[in-house]
Amino acid sequence: MEITTKQLRIQPGKVILQVFNGQEITITYRGEPRAKIVPLIDKQAVESSGYELFGIWKNRKDMEKVEEFIKSKRKRKKL
Repeated sequence: MEITTKQLRIQPGKVILQVFNGQEITITYRGEPRAKIVPLIDKQAVESSGYELFGIWKNRKDMEKVEEFIKSKRKRKKL
């Protein structure tokens, strides 16, 4: 799929949705291809792997009590 820089500026959300759905998009400027937007991860591979963004550190023992962990990190910064 090809779009112009103006289309990218006007409808960035639609462009990102297309990329998320696996579409590669070429950006043109004055009729010449200038850039390409490609998906980082194959959507089907992500869905089949059970990947979840939230909870990626849920098995870390040092973060069981989040409030205490944050307080300990903040104390180290103060000198």
